[in-house]
Amino acid sequence: MRLSTVILPIHRWTEGRKIWRQAEDLGFHAAYTYDHLSWRSFREHTWFGAIPTLTAAAAATERLRLGTMVTSPNFRHPVTLAKDLAAIDDISGGRLIAGVGAGGNGFDATALGGQPWTPKERADRLAEFVPLLDRLLSEPAVTSRGTYYTAEDVRMIPGGRQRPRVPMYLAATGPRGMRLTARHGQGWITYGDTRDPKGVPAEVCPKVIAEQLARLSDICASEGRKPEELERVLLQGSTLERPLDSMDAFVDYAGRYRELGITELAIHWPIPDSVFAADQAVFERIACEGLGQLG
Repeated sequence: MRLSTVILPIHRWTEGRKIWRQAEDLGFHAAYTYDHLSWRSFREHTWFGAIPTLTAAAAATERLRLGTMVTSPNFRHPVTLAKDLAAIDDISGGRLIAGVGAGGNGFDATALGGQPWTPKERADRLAEFVPLLDRLLSEPAVTSRGTYYTAEDVRMIPGGRQRPRVPMYLAATGPRGMRLTARHGQGWITYGDTRDPKGVPAEVCPKVIAEQLARLSDICASEGRKPEELERVLLQGSTLERPLDSMDAFVDYAGRYRELGITELAIHWPIPDSVFAADQAVFERIACEGLGQLG
């Protein structure tokens, strides 16, 4: 099992640079950031763009993998996104992970003046977005004309550092998204029950993940893919579980999900007076020692 962190883009870079470098020094496998225009309780506070933040982080670090958690069709187009991702992968020396999802109905969905899409409409767009992004990150020249996205003789030279392309991790809990994951993904991301993550009792949360993993396994089998070929990432912070309260709480949490088949945990960097508040000293100890105590 690997341990990663999520650093929200809420810091001016004079401070943010220190945090990303500290994440590397603490030994995290990867550090991700949210690709939103703003997010929930942070709506009236500082919030920077994910792409320039990851670009700066790529230049400030040497070993840490970097990624979006997650980018979506809500305000991204595959052509411009692919160009940005290829550039970050080059700047980082091949350390980028592209986390991709369908998006939701928050501020991102209406900031450009449109109406929020229904779940089906988001799934329809994702089903076109992901295969096109796959091609753009893999091929030197791409032409594609779809219902929602067009790429007209787009050149992707030289592409990213990683071959055959930047790995894509898909956030998906429904059958269509999981099928996209099996066909195009190198990883799968979940944060729990998407219908009501805060309404599920903590003791029930592992059952939700176990059911999702079982569905993913079945869909992979139907697509001729082995589920163990996928990184299986659990994003902490959206359920009633409290794994960052203490080392014991984390070890119990991590051990439970490792047994279910999760291969990577992504824990939020503490933010005081927010939904991601946690004791910084406990967090740093977990980063350094937590997985080592699993046995």
